[in-house]
Amino acid sequence: MKVGSPRLMDAPTGASTMALAIEMHLPEDTVARNQSALAYLIERAAAGDNAAFEQIMIHSQQRVMAMSWRMLGNDADARDASQEVFLRVYKYLKRYDQNQDFFAWLYRITVNVCRDVLKKRMQQADRIVPIESDAGVVALDVACSQDDAEQVLLSRQRHELIAQAIATLPHKERASILLRDVEGFSTEAVAEILRSSATTVRSQISSARKKIRDYCRRRMT
Repeated sequence: MKVGSPRLMDAPTGASTMALAIEMHLPEDTVARNQSALAYLIERAAAGDNAAFEQIMIHSQQRVMAMSWRMLGNDADARDASQEVFLRVYKYLKRYDQNQDFFAWLYRITVNVCRDVLKKRMQQADRIVPIESDAGVVALDVACSQDDAEQVLLSRQRHELIAQAIATLPHKERASILLRDVEGFSTEAVAEILRSSATTVRSQISSARKKIRDYCRRRMT
């Protein structure tokens, strides 16, 4: 991998993962989730070790890609955004404070990149880009519930409807509800990621849930 040009990987390389696990005296299957292993990788990557940075990408790119996809609604924009996220991570990794949650820091960069993409999209055309099918927002299914929802829509149709509803949300509400209800961060963690207050985040999530319910009800009647 060229310095300054991180690229998305298709899959982990087993040999490099195993070598890293052996070097760190850790079981291979703990490399991705063990905090001390992650701290070690970050330290090595910040010092210019491209192999360590590649491992960070391998073990975090799925999260970045998924969040980008949910924020932007299509594969092409999500891949471009993910690429930009890791370019920024590579550029600013030396500034990362290891006392912080790395993934919270990573999601903050992801949200900021997606915000930039959405702003550019709005400048180019005042429209909502259609969401591709099955946006991976099953966790928000409850927001669209009605007594007869199961009879009205098949599961895929319901998920697509929720995805379409999310696409209509303002950027901050979209980021808040995805981080809270899909990614599973606490309200306080979401506030930290978005550099906001817990009170503001709660308000944004409440507003987003109401808008999703209202959108679904309008489309289902």
